[in-house]
Formats: sequence, structure tokens, C-alpha cells
Amino acid sequence: MYCSLSIRLPVLAAALALPALVACSEMRVSEPGRTAAEQLLFSSAVDRVCDSLAIQLPENAKVFVDSSYVEGTDSKYLVASLRDRILRHGGRLVDARGDADVVFEPRIGALSVDRKKTLVGIPSIPIPIPLAGELNIPELALFKRDRQQGVVKLALISYDAETGALRSSQGPLYGFSQRTDWVALLFVGWEDNDLMPEPQNDDWVGESTFDGILPDYEAGP
Repeated sequence: MYCSLSIRLPVLAAALALPALVACSEMRVSEPGRTAAEQLLFSSAVDRVCDSLAIQLPENAKVFVDSSYVEGTDSKYLVASLRDRILRHGGRLVDARGDADVVFEPRIGALSVDRKKTLVGIPSIPIPIPLAGELNIPELALFKRDRQQGVVKLALISYDAETGALRSSQGPLYGFSQRTDWVALLFVGWEDNDLMPEPQNDDWVGESTFDGILPDYEAGP
């Protein structure tokens, strides 16, 4: 009888101590202010709108890109993407307007992310507790759809650097990207997005393995 107790007591003590050990475990992580998913929403929409541009240039034309009318989050990526397309079409970039044959002038009507949530269930509810602050009751979702959509509206003109005469005018053109989080029956959750070329082959924490369980009911972008 004594031997049996001597075996069980350490096991019982370990079981009682386990919650305390888990509670004391902590990992400190330093993260950037913006997530990769947010950055991909911007850059994917920018890539798509720049791919839709029809850039026509004389052979070996010297091109200056005037970015005076481009502002906003990730606007530098948009300007760099435009410069990339100009080079692909045979243009030669210059850093000064006076050295250029052609000036490209992009303008932005939208460069941002919209968000739309649909919830069937009970939203998270903050409950004030006297002398203790606030207690947040967690959200209970029978069905939830949380969609983030990157949106870019781009127009582009080009004109003769010497005379200022118009050569071409395009747009406005639109680029879109999306990421959608789903929850069903309180505990089942998954994601879908169009941010990666082949999501099923990418080892990305932002991509769920549950794609395709429910269709995306929103037609178009």
C-alpha cells in the first residue's frame, strides 16, 4: 500500500503543477506594424492594374515618370511597378524631365483596403466591471464572413517632354485583390484569397488548407 502511494503522489503533484508551468510559459515576438497580408492586398492590386496598362513608346524613347500626383500607402510600389512596365516595353528611364523624350504622369483615384463583415450570431460585447475595467465576452458566430479587398484606381497620361502635347491617355483602370475569413458553427474557420499565384502550393501562414469548402458568393471583384 505504501509503495502504491509513493508512485501516485509524484504523479499527482506533477499534474497539479502542470497548469502553473503552462501559465508561466511565454514567448516574446517582435512584429512589424503591418501584416504581410495587408501588404499583399496593396501590392497584388497594384500589379494587376499595371498589367492592364497599354504602354506604347517610340524605340529607345527616354522616359521620365512624374509621380507628383501619386500619394498614399504603398504608392512607391505603384510607381516602381509602372517604371518596370515602361522598361519592359523598351523605354529608357531618366531621372530628369529635361533629359526625357516622353513624360508619364500617373494619378491615383484609390489605393486602399475596404472591409466588409457579415455575422450571424452574437458579436463580442464589452461588459464594464466596477473597479476592474472591462470584460470582453467573445464573439459567437454561427456564420461569419470577413472580407478585405485591396482597391486601386489608376489613370495615366503621357506627353511630349518638349512640347507638352498629349501622346496618350488611359483609364481610369482598376485593380482588385481579396482575402476572406470564414467561420461556421462557432469553431470551424478557414480563409481564401487571391494574393498568391498558386495558394495550394505555398507554405504561407495566411493561406488556409480549407479552401473550397464554401464558395465565394460575391460575383466579380
